[in-house]
Amino acid sequence: MKADTHPEYHMITVKMTDGTTYQTRSTWGKEGDTMSLDIDPTSHPAWTGGNAKLMDTGGRVSRFKNKYAGLGF
Repeated sequence: MKADTHPEYHMITVKMTDGTTYQTRSTWGKEGDTMSLDIDPTSHPAWTGGNAKLMDTGGRVSRFKNKYAGLGF
């Protein structure tokens, strides 16, 4: 490897939205900095299965279900 081409890894603290923290290695910030997250796996609907709704715009879901009804989906 060439010298001085890769960023320096160091320990930082990551603060989750619920206030919990953990330490990890990163190239972000400086040694000992704290990264506060706005979105994390404890609060985002993609991970929690939150209030996601299937929108049937123009009957697309209905047409799909009717078209493939005999396949056992």
